[in-house]
Amino acid sequence: MGQIPRFLSWRNMLVLSLAINFSLILKILKGDRERGDSWDRTAYVSIWPVVSTTASESSSLSSASCNYSKIEEDDDRIINLKFGDPTVYERYWQENGEVTTMVIPGWQSLSYFSDENNLCWFLEPELAKEIVRVHKVVGNAVTQDRFIVVGTGSTQLYQAALYALSPHDDSGPINVVSAAPYYSTYPLITDCLKSGLYRWGGDAKTYKEDGPYIELVTSPNNPDGFLRESVVNSTEGILIHDLAYYWPQYTPITSPADHDVMLFTASKSTGHAGIRIGWALVKDRETARKMIEYIELNTIGVSKDSQLRVAKVLKVVSDSCENVTGKSFFDHSYDAMYERWKLLKQAAKDTKRFSVPDFVSQRCNFFGRVFEPQPGTYKEKQK
Repeated sequence: MGQIPRFLSWRNMLVLSLAINFSLILKILKGDRERGDSWDRTAYVSIWPVVSTTASESSSLSSASCNYSKIEEDDDRIINLKFGDPTVYERYWQENGEVTTMVIPGWQSLSYFSDENNLCWFLEPELAKEIVRVHKVVGNAVTQDRFIVVGTGSTQLYQAALYALSPHDDSGPINVVSAAPYYSTYPLITDCLKSGLYRWGGDAKTYKEDGPYIELVTSPNNPDGFLRESVVNSTEGILIHDLAYYWPQYTPITSPADHDVMLFTASKSTGHAGIRIGWALVKDRETARKMIEYIELNTIGVSKDSQLRVAKVLKVVSDSCENVTGKSFFDHSYDAMYERWKLLKQAAKDTKRFSVPDFVSQRCNFFGRVFEPQPGTYKEKQK
């Protein structure tokens, strides 16, 4: 190899190297677009499928001698930290395809109404029954004397809760806060419509303003996985509890959650993100009524077909838990999360660039044993 010209310093070489590597990356991306598969699922896998790569493989991605053609052939090596896609339970549902399959006749779901006698008139009775049943089986939430409000994912329910809990007078928008680190989409969702009813107020840990406010408590928290309680020391706060990850594959179930507004979603409980169904357990009738009013104005109800599918899935989940001879869905999903966390911890240890926190072990009433949380969403801290 020839000598480097004297007029090129190490800084010049660094800039040149970055430029060359960046051009290669652009070439790869351009090639993907020309093939028409730039939005292929495998090219946008979540952090979890990538964990299975070894430390040596991971380090090779950052080396100057990285084989880009090999990466192009193996999309599982691409790490996308922007969002996750909860396909981790896909194998379980493939193995149970027959019991979860359903046929919906063409004449079904013609009416807007599901149950005219229910406050939430677009809630399918079968889904309501299976929601109550699965929470009773798992023991993670109180359902007695609660109103069930179904939504298009928990995102719509979050917006509905903000609409219901905000003052509808001339007092101005109420602040919505959450303790950092919080789910990065919450500020965007809160402020996307520039509502005159509510606005994002920032970190609950530093919130000092007087007057009413809404505090969003996510437990287990997204993104760090720790259990949370409200942190603003005030009697004027209104609480929304996002309990999407309060299921036994992610964290020990120590007691049934008992809060005024509790949000759950099929995407985190069973992995069915594409069905787009969430539900809220609401203690106050007027709050539930206003949430339903929001969904009426927003989407005139929620897809009946999606509700029926989730009802079928939840029934299979509950049946598997009550079948003492087989492996339940939560046994399978717990094992899947355990294996991935084991790989993640080993990868962090091998690279010495990231740290993974030690979670506090607790006894899970559902499994009847002690274990530490293994969050379904987590962002490592760089050293």
